[in-house]
Amino acid sequence: MPVWLRERCWRQTASAVYLSLPVRGLRVTAANIFCTDQYLKVSIPPFLFEAILYAPIDDTNSTAKIGNGIIFFTLYKKEAAMWDSLTLGNADKEKMQYLRENAVLKAHEKAKEEMEAKKVKKQEHKKYALEATMKLEEAERKRIEDLKEKERQKVTKELELWKKQQEDAEKQKRVHKEGDLREEVEKLKEKKKGKMNKTQIPSEGTSKTRFKPIKGCHGSYGMFSENLKEEQLPAPRSAATIKINFTSRVFPTALRESRVAEEEEWLRKQAEARRTLSADLSELEDLKEEEKNPDWLKEKGNKMFAAGNYLAAVNAYNLAVRLNNKLPLPYLNRAACHLKLRNLHKAIEDSSKALELLTPPVPDNENARVKAYVRRGTAFCQLELYTEGLQDYEAALKIDPGNKTIEKDAEKIRQLIQGTMQDS
Repeated sequence: MPVWLRERCWRQTASAVYLSLPVRGLRVTAANIFCTDQYLKVSIPPFLFEAILYAPIDDTNSTAKIGNGIIFFTLYKKEAAMWDSLTLGNADKEKMQYLRENAVLKAHEKAKEEMEAKKVKKQEHKKYALEATMKLEEAERKRIEDLKEKERQKVTKELELWKKQQEDAEKQKRVHKEGDLREEVEKLKEKKKGKMNKTQIPSEGTSKTRFKPIKGCHGSYGMFSENLKEEQLPAPRSAATIKINFTSRVFPTALRESRVAEEEEWLRKQAEARRTLSADLSELEDLKEEEKNPDWLKEKGNKMFAAGNYLAAVNAYNLAVRLNNKLPLPYLNRAACHLKLRNLHKAIEDSSKALELLTPPVPDNENARVKAYVRRGTAFCQLELYTEGLQDYEAALKIDPGNKTIEKDAEKIRQLIQGTMQDS
């Protein structure tokens, strides 16, 4: 049963209400406060404060400050007027229940609208970022193409200038060669003419005139032998690329050194973990990196359970289970929270799931299996299913025979069963 916080102090103006709620010695967080336009609730187990306000307030702009053992609320009125009291005085139990359910429904609708608006805004931001990135990439691509075109034009001009210089050099060389040939021909003609003038009447012994071959000439066409052909250089060797294909590998070791079966099992588990993280969990997008770790969430839930904040612990275990539903400890710890919150059927489900995952039974998981049997047995007994509860306690005793506490509880359950049978 909750303990109601009766002590409070409030004052008002035409536009606002100021409420002070003493909570000395209690640890309060924002998660303990729930407020809508006409409903205010502060839940700090085992203490509870609840109020149906006299008139609607602006719950969006209203604030709550926590400090020095006091929660100070500043509630802004939707309509400027003085209230006769802080809460509705003539509200019966049915009306209170209706207003409470209506407030919770409005809060759920508001949270859903905010989540949808947040998704739309996020999509708009992603679209804007994509368009900006595409524009930047297009501008960079155009800049690179312009640089390439300028470089191409520059190289083309340099190549044309080089070709022109080569053609001019070839022309000058050709002119020089033709001039040298003409001079040599003229010299030979003059030399031949001089010899003919000297030997007008040849002697008997020299009836046959012999012409000495000119050095560097071959036969009668030696005068033109200076027109040498340019040496033809061979073309350069053509380049080629040898393509080498390797077997595709995820791991750095060679295929001949690997264990294919173990690697495929590891890759399958990694792919399953990635699929789990990329599932439809919109709340994961706003979490920090360590908050996506199931082990970190389990430890956080353990701390909240130790502090008595069972609802927050359940939320932490829920997210850990959604991230990795193959770990037995989040189910086991969540079952303990459900026992504290009197969610007995959920405690039985979580304990059974933990026992299912704690297979095969080995010495390392004995302690966890004992806890799972005891928690499920406790939930059965609180639902007055004593036979099923006794079976779980006896299963726990088989694993841990010397546990006096479990033996004592099992004996109490046997006595309850016997007393029930005698009464019937």
